[in-house]
Amino acid sequence: MPACGQPAQPSPATWQHGHVTAATHSTLFPQVPDSADAVLEGLDPEQREVATALQGPVCVLAGAGTGKTRAITHRIAYGVRAGILQPSSVLAVTFTNRAAGEMRGRLRQLGAAGVQARTFHSAALRQLQYFWPKAVGGSLPRLVDRKIQLVADAAAACRIRLDRNELRDVTAEIEWSKVTQTVPADYPPAVAKAGRDAPRDPAEIAQIYNVYEDLKRDRSVIDFEDVLLLTVGILQDRHDIADQVRSQYQHFVVDEYQDVSPLQQRLLELWLGDRDNLCVVGDASQTIYSFTGATPDHLLDFRTRHPGATVVKLVRDYRSTPQVVHLANGLLAQARGRAADHRLELVSQRDPGPEPVYTEYTDEPAEAEGAARRIRELMDSGVPAAEIAILFRTNAQTETYEQALADAGVPYQLRGAERFFDRPEVRKAGVALRGAARFGGNDSLLDDAVDLPSQVRAVLSGEGWTTQPPAGSGAVRERWESLAALVNLAQDFAAAKPGATLADLVAELDERANAQHAPTVQGVTLASLHSAKGLEWDVVFLVGVAEGMMPITYAKTDEQIEEERRLLYVGVTRARQHLHVSWALTRAPGGRPNRRPSRFLDGLRPGSTSTAGRGAAVGSGGGGVERGFTSRPDAAPRRAQRTPARCRVCGRTLTDAGEMKLMRCEGCPSDMDEGLYERLREWRGVQARLSGQPDFCVFTDRTLMAIAEAEPISPVELSRIPGVLKRKLDRYGADVLAICAGQEVEEAADGE
Repeated sequence: MPACGQPAQPSPATWQHGHVTAATHSTLFPQVPDSADAVLEGLDPEQREVATALQGPVCVLAGAGTGKTRAITHRIAYGVRAGILQPSSVLAVTFTNRAAGEMRGRLRQLGAAGVQARTFHSAALRQLQYFWPKAVGGSLPRLVDRKIQLVADAAAACRIRLDRNELRDVTAEIEWSKVTQTVPADYPPAVAKAGRDAPRDPAEIAQIYNVYEDLKRDRSVIDFEDVLLLTVGILQDRHDIADQVRSQYQHFVVDEYQDVSPLQQRLLELWLGDRDNLCVVGDASQTIYSFTGATPDHLLDFRTRHPGATVVKLVRDYRSTPQVVHLANGLLAQARGRAADHRLELVSQRDPGPEPVYTEYTDEPAEAEGAARRIRELMDSGVPAAEIAILFRTNAQTETYEQALADAGVPYQLRGAERFFDRPEVRKAGVALRGAARFGGNDSLLDDAVDLPSQVRAVLSGEGWTTQPPAGSGAVRERWESLAALVNLAQDFAAAKPGATLADLVAELDERANAQHAPTVQGVTLASLHSAKGLEWDVVFLVGVAEGMMPITYAKTDEQIEEERRLLYVGVTRARQHLHVSWALTRAPGGRPNRRPSRFLDGLRPGSTSTAGRGAAVGSGGGGVERGFTSRPDAAPRRAQRTPARCRVCGRTLTDAGEMKLMRCEGCPSDMDEGLYERLREWRGVQARLSGQPDFCVFTDRTLMAIAEAEPISPVELSRIPGVLKRKLDRYGADVLAICAGQEVEEAADGE
């Protein structure tokens, strides 16, 4: 195996077939590998290292297009097929339902069905629903789908008027506060410390946030972020429940680890307990969601937290041509900051392709018309519409491009619309196909259908499918595109499985619906750069790449500017072969042409010079493997040795988490001040009410007992008590110490 930073030599036979995409492409209906070793076939050396490193902490630094999903799904499948991992003991978590569905689909194709692949929220919600009656009692409060109406009601109760955009922005601020575990009273200082541009006066947002939490409690509902907060609270407070979860899941895989929030990281730590069978995968250079609370620090600090970790770097880019990869590397070469210091230098594995095309237009409508005209030419030359995308910085740019594509007769789909299998026409088509599979012998529509594709075409013709698409665009065309995707899927299914019946296809559709593994819809994709993350196309048009849009006007700090650069990097690396980059000199026809191309293109587009000075990021070099500490006697320890916790009464070594928090055996006599304990409980109830959280989210009963027994007199003594973390010490330390000293604590007013 090559040393860290040294290029690995290709294995002689399997993984570089055709110089195309061994890492990211597969046939639509591949054969299930017949053995564990067969699962490893086709992996490159670094991917194989990921797949076979099944014990201890593993960190996979995976550049764009390097086959990270392939590596981790084959890792899970290899472990299952080799008998090393039990499918039910593996929990794989990611950030979108689409990504989780794709992971489940790939695992099924590799013969590893039964593995739980979920989003953080989905996994937490299942646990919350199951354990709520035991931990709290009764049924779980109703989960609100959209919190924006509740936020509007909270603002109205505060007599604060918000327009539509402000309402959306304030809702986003509340979401950020909750994933960073910031209570309403702490919002103003927290937003100042984070350097965020609050959409309203922070004090007003804190007031709305506080009333929003009150409204939820009054209406007996919880929101999306509460799912994580409440699960964390239960696992922290109920060690029996935490032990039950940990006995179920022994092995964890986290995709897109650069996007975890502090709250998600805390949940992961509680799932893990004191174990270290954890594999994380991420790329700091693709951190583009910091506005939601995501941070790459957990990824970049992984080796510090887990000194024994194996680190594998994937830099072989199977997606993009050398020309596209050169531009992507050039963008990051000018970057600064901690993420840039850990950038990966991609190495394309594809044959050379065309150079990126840079085009300047007089105004935005001309830019849209130019893109639509070029797309029409590509489609006429044989490029499928589904292999083309237009990517932009803000959703407000979509309308101009929708109109231009419609005028050019180009079908399109908006990324972020409802999921394929949730569309009404797809659900109706599924019912029709299921009925035909059961009673097809009595259906005259199928009399002349000689094979599976013709049967599907016959059934779907009754649902609105025709051999030719309808004219124009809009809802009628979108319905036809959905049905056409099912027709195409039937053709591919029949080609892959000769002799398959209509019932077999219906079963395949059911499995795909459960996994959200949608077929391809034939239409040019219109998407924001944020929603394009994780996707790829043969042809990508990056539009509006001008100062003021990229970076966006409100990106002021160095950190915000660098995130904008990473966002453009994500856009560039979506392209497999053709990349078109464009900008307009003015917004509307006849306007003053005062725009210039994005600074990020300086020194990269023809005729420009670089504005990056010395000290640009040098990155972390090529791919390879850095192994963790071994078990040799002279090797460094895998993790710091902990001093055993001992009972302060009898001196016995403690192993139970609850006893360790009290620092005494359960059966040893307590010297707790009962009056102090009750005063702390009363104070905790007030704090929980003010912050809109359950009591245990302030301090658990055991932590209060430990405080009442220790009776700390200084912040240092208080901080030594398990359960009193720095954040809680900063927030509640003064009150707790005052109560311990016998002083009265003044109750804060609501909203403060």
